[in-house]
This record gives sequence, structure tokens and C-alpha cells, in this order.
Amino acid sequence: MLPFLANEAIVNILIVHFLVSVRIMGLLFTASVFLLPSFPNPVKFWLAVGLAVAIMPTLDAEVPMILIGNWVSVFAIAGRELLVGSAIGFISSMPLYAMQFSGFLDSTLMGFNMMNIFDPLSASQVSVLAQMKYMLAVWFYLHWNGHMLLLQALSESLKLVPIGIGSWAGADQVPWTDWIGRAFIIAAKISLPIFGVVLLSEVGLGFVARTVPQMNVFILGIPIKIGVGLIVLLTVLPSSVDIFHSEIEQAVEWALEGIHFWR
Repeated sequence: MLPFLANEAIVNILIVHFLVSVRIMGLLFTASVFLLPSFPNPVKFWLAVGLAVAIMPTLDAEVPMILIGNWVSVFAIAGRELLVGSAIGFISSMPLYAMQFSGFLDSTLMGFNMMNIFDPLSASQVSVLAQMKYMLAVWFYLHWNGHMLLLQALSESLKLVPIGIGSWAGADQVPWTDWIGRAFIIAAKISLPIFGVVLLSEVGLGFVARTVPQMNVFILGIPIKIGVGLIVLLTVLPSSVDIFHSEIEQAVEWALEGIHFWR
């Protein structure tokens, strides 16, 4: 028993609240929608504590006293809860990462990779179109209440994987590669129109280079690819948002499947 309290019921309530808060913090610190710089870490911490207080009445969780007999066991269980919350946050963010990667592909095809901007989230240089698509995806994610869907998935995870109960088993059966491959497929599907148009423009410039050798197609090709690419990007952007929308709930289902090996 922990040395600072003698009442087992009070100890259990405090430990359960602590573990639920840790799982929520794992979600808040890994989900892309909560990684915006305008969402400071102290706010995430207190939000996790408040959400844990709100979720506690719906739980009938009890941590075995043998597992909380010393601080080492408590922090080991807390590490497990942190990993569960982080898995939910990361896997649920797959559509956002796919949208950002599609912007990187568009920048590569259109020649925008020579012009990067500083991303305060990753503290690195990123493509302009990748950052634009990422911010657009975050906006629509919040507009469609994706953050509420994440919190609902977190509440459901407390039933699928109870606090302090379970073991790490069956991790080799979780289709991690399928989910990551699915994210690449989504990005390729979004960028496919840009790829087709840029390819056709390259073929057209090849014919021009053959028929009019006096024309410098290398200098002419850069503004043509950028102009055509931007026009097509604006045209297919609504369909890209629809593809992104159709993958949000699927990613949350993947996240709930991804924590089954903790049961």
C-alpha cells in the first residue's frame, strides 16, 4: 500500500484518476490536431486532468492493490497508459499526415520544394503546399468534430483496455504496415491529378522542344508547371477534402484496433 494513505478506496480513486489522466495526456501530446503551437503544454496537462475528472464517474475501474504496492509498479502502469493514449493519438492522425504528405508530393512535382517555410510544430523546414494542406486538414478536422471523435474513442478505449489490467500480447498481429501503407495510398490518391497534369505538360514541352528547338523549354517549363498545377490543385481541392473526410472515422477505428494487443 502507498505510504501516504491508509484508506484503500481513496488510494484506488487517486490512482485511477492519475492513470486516466496519463492516458489522456498521451493522446493530447501525439494527436496532430492538438499539436498546434497555440495549444500550450500546460493547457494540455490541465485539460487531461479535467477530462479525467469528467470520465471518472462513468468508470468502474479498480486497480489491484498488489500492482500499486510501490512506486515502481505505479509508474510502470503509467507508462503503459501513456503508450495506449499515444497509440490512439498517432494512428488517428494518419489522414492528417497523408494530407500533408500529398502536399509534399505536389510541391515536388510543381517545383516548389526549392521554396520552404519554417514549421513551428516540427521545428524544421517544410514545403509550402504541405503546410497549407496540413492547416486546411486541421481546420476541417475541427469543423467535423474530429477532436470530439478522438475523445469518444479515448472513452471507449477505457472499456476495451481497462486501467491497470491486461498484458502486452499479440502485437505481431496488429497490421501496422497496412495502416501506414493506407496513408501513403491516400496521399497518392489526392496527388494523382497533379501528377497526371504535370506529366502531360512535360510531354507537351517535349514536343515543343522538338518542333521549336530555338525555344528554351527549361525556362518555359517552370512557370507552366506551376500555373497548371495550381489551377488543377484549386479544381480538385474539394474532392481531396472529401477523401480526407471519408478517412477520419476509419483512422479512429484503426486506433481502437491498435490497442487490442494491450488486452
